[in-house]
Amino acid sequence: MGMASIVPWVLRRRDGVPPGATAVPYAREQTPTLLIVVFLMALEAGAVEVLLRAWDVPAALRLAVLAVDLYSVVIGLAIAAACATRPHVVSPTELRIRYGVFFDLRLRRETITSVRPMRAYDESGVVTVKDGRLGVAVSSQTNIIVELAEPVTVTRPLGRRADVTQIRFFADDPAAALAALRTRQPR
Repeated sequence: MGMASIVPWVLRRRDGVPPGATAVPYAREQTPTLLIVVFLMALEAGAVEVLLRAWDVPAALRLAVLAVDLYSVVIGLAIAAACATRPHVVSPTELRIRYGVFFDLRLRRETITSVRPMRAYDESGVVTVKDGRLGVAVSSQTNIIVELAEPVTVTRPLGRRADVTQIRFFADDPAAALAALRTRQPR
């Protein structure tokens, strides 16, 4: 699924942003780092191939190692692409919080009691749940807090479920995200 994001990423297309909705990107902070890591993985693949040739490693083994190295480069690109093409979305009826193809939470707007900015630099993972609080972080950061009227069940990337009443997430432009979230929804 993430690899399918590479073509839309190159074409600068977004997935799951309906007409009338506001896209809330979150990938700007992490994309340069991911691309540096992908470049270093590609460089490492070439260096390992040179070393294996110098040590007269059989071609079949060299090809297997090269295939795994190149696959990891493609996976790195797919992660960057998935995060760039699948932004958070604020529509008149819902808030959709995503992290690439790994996490997707849809909240009805009427369950949101308040939204406010609050920058935190201490998130311990990308998608975490602790004490009824969901964190969807980028580079260990969140900058928007959403309070909920009632607990919402979330399914984390590996399938574990938890109930949360507060959500922290990261947006590239928190002011624009807050403005979209604060607009009145149609009744």
